[in-house]
Amino acid sequence: MKKILLPTDFSANAYNAISYALKAFSAEQCTFFLLNTYTPVLYDSEYILYNSIQPNLAEAYKKNSLNGLRKVERKINRDFKNPNHHFEKISAFNLLIEEIKDQLKSKAIDLVVMGTKGATGAEEILIGTNTVNALNKLKVPLLMVPSEYEYHTPENILFPTDFELHFTDAQLEPILNVVKNHNAKLNILHVFFGKDLDEQQEVNKKNLKKILKNTPQYFYTIEDKSVPKAIEKFQAQNAVDLLCMVNNKRSFFENLLFRPIVNKIGFHIKVPFMVIPSGKFS
Repeated sequence: MKKILLPTDFSANAYNAISYALKAFSAEQCTFFLLNTYTPVLYDSEYILYNSIQPNLAEAYKKNSLNGLRKVERKINRDFKNPNHHFEKISAFNLLIEEIKDQLKSKAIDLVVMGTKGATGAEEILIGTNTVNALNKLKVPLLMVPSEYEYHTPENILFPTDFELHFTDAQLEPILNVVKNHNAKLNILHVFFGKDLDEQQEVNKKNLKKILKNTPQYFYTIEDKSVPKAIEKFQAQNAVDLLCMVNNKRSFFENLLFRPIVNKIGFHIKVPFMVIPSGKFS
């Protein structure tokens, strides 16, 4: 049975991500963990400072959190009655990312699904602070769903890669699971910067083809000066329902997400975005 963690702050954005997960995995036996965290007004990076003189305040936080989770579960039961799905509620006095990390260990979570809020103010931001922290710190696949994205069956999956990683079956299993369950097509995109693949990249590409031998697959090469622009160009010419990447912080993914140039490029997530950590999942 798949175990999926669904953090929620009770916003419409969070419920949209929950809805996507319930639809995308409707045919699978799943346990969904609805998680809400609450913290006091004052805290710092080392510890949470709480005013013990007001114990009633702690109870109020807890009560609001539990009531919110119950409302979300009732709404889910109204909107998505599915015998394949089981729900558990988690209310925690903790910082969100720290609590997610704790739950990954204690529950053996397979996937985390979060909503993204898109651009804010004058600065075009890829995703919110919590999601950036999740990308950096979580060691399980993370699925990010754009705010107000309307569900479409993920029939066309885009998988950009620079062939710098020697992929394993375990790394690609989350993608192949979606391909299998939705009869999807996997589009592998390589961005050509004017330099041919070196010997190791060719080895990695052959290895990828071997892993995908039973998967409908199409390889594309687009010449461009940036990966975000190449992705946008591909999306303009082809249907894309899900974007998937393996997070290799040492090169490709770090350059894509965390260099300042990204804000100038305006790399918008227009479709759900699955990020798979490199290395072992834990």
